[in-house]
Amino acid sequence: MSALDMSMAPSLGYRRPRIVPDSRAEFSSRAAWQHRYIRALTVTDSLIVVGAVSAAQWLRFGAAPTAVDARELGQFSYTGLSIGVVVAWLATLQIFRTRSASVIGSGPEEYRRILVSAMRLFGVIAIVSLLLRLDIARLYLAFAFPVGLLALLLSRWLWRGVIVRRRTRGECLTSVLVVGSKDAGAELARNFERGSADGFRVVGVCVPGFLRRADESIAVDGRDIPLLGGETSVVEALELVGADTVAVTATEHLGSDGIRALAWDLESRDVDLVVAPSIVDVSGPRLSMRPVAGQPLIRVERPKYHGAQRFAKSSFDVIFASLILVAIAPVLLVAAVAVKISSPGPVLYRAERMGLDGKPFPMLKFRSMVQNADSQVASLMAQNDGAGVLFKMRDDPRVTPVGRFLRRYSIDELPQFVNVLRREMSVVGPRPPLRREVEAYDGTVSRRLLVKPGITGLWQVSGRSDLSWEETVRLDLSYVDNWSLMGDVLIVGKTLKAVLASDGAY
Repeated sequence: MSALDMSMAPSLGYRRPRIVPDSRAEFSSRAAWQHRYIRALTVTDSLIVVGAVSAAQWLRFGAAPTAVDARELGQFSYTGLSIGVVVAWLATLQIFRTRSASVIGSGPEEYRRILVSAMRLFGVIAIVSLLLRLDIARLYLAFAFPVGLLALLLSRWLWRGVIVRRRTRGECLTSVLVVGSKDAGAELARNFERGSADGFRVVGVCVPGFLRRADESIAVDGRDIPLLGGETSVVEALELVGADTVAVTATEHLGSDGIRALAWDLESRDVDLVVAPSIVDVSGPRLSMRPVAGQPLIRVERPKYHGAQRFAKSSFDVIFASLILVAIAPVLLVAAVAVKISSPGPVLYRAERMGLDGKPFPMLKFRSMVQNADSQVASLMAQNDGAGVLFKMRDDPRVTPVGRFLRRYSIDELPQFVNVLRREMSVVGPRPPLRREVEAYDGTVSRRLLVKPGITGLWQVSGRSDLSWEETVRLDLSYVDNWSLMGDVLIVGKTLKAVLASDGAY
């Protein structure tokens, strides 16, 4: 049994007590897999950049040596230029920390850094070419940069898939020690479980003012997380569980002196220190740091529903919906014929939904049920599998055989892109609610009506019909408060995966 030698904690600051562990939980260190992963990324990035630049030179000039005409420097070979571009590109990837341990395998931030680094390098080459009057072939650059950039992004996406699969098996994880209340530790653990692809896992909690007793823990989703003492026991608790990161939620208990002392203690242990503010469902774009009187303050921007962002979202909706409708025209035709010949009734079903600011509109779908299906809802309510005010049935007798296939792959929802062009819906947004659902909303849930409902959304890529009502509401409100164009693009990408897997569709 572990013994704690706890002395009276000071009123302010951080002091280490003595912990004598009798056993150590086995958690794999992140250092080993991160180093291997970064080496693999370095090799892959190098091969891609060399391949893209070499292919561009060969495509434009073939195997014959060709010289670049530089009025200020004379002539030099394209081979030398290609070597320079490769070196500069690889250096730029390093300068923008695209392989930093803080972003590898994270997804959006990793892709953003690769994109920004390529754009900056291209801009620098364009400026240098102008200043030195380099007559660089346009096709050479027009091939090398787009192809190299897309290949780098695809490579990182594939590598992320590898690491996500390993994380689902309990490998390549970052173990976290939480310093905060029991509730804060449990909530952080639940959030990490929902975002399992990010690879964070809470392995222990230090509760301010807590004196550790044997075998005490908190249960989160069937897993026991040990309580390892108070805020003065952090360093010894790290030795006990082998955590890679310390997440502090109890900043008021440690104080500025305590957090600073803790940061100093962690420097020599290769352990990250993060502060998890008690802000729920507020994304990075709305958060900014501003030092005031020597104190770092986190500013939370108000959600933006108007102006340039709304114009960008509307433009994206119109362009995306138009392209999709043209691309899927054959699918729409086949689906319409199948619905028409499989059962009597209209091809399209117009379902009333509540849109922006609670205004009703007819949402278009391919008819997947028998005629007059709405009149049977009351008799089937006892078999409702839906959550909250939703009505759903896994084996709904009203669904036709063709309709079941259309629903399984979300083909029945494709006509909603016409609703997008009519500006009644958005490509991405909260789930389109029924009138009776809206009438049952409280003041919090009604915030879903601040933006247009979407064909897809966070609810679509997070479980669809398998979600509880509370989780559906949480995801919709999170989207409303944090929506952005880049977020919409990522959700559209995840939607394709969810639809092909038929996750939660019935």
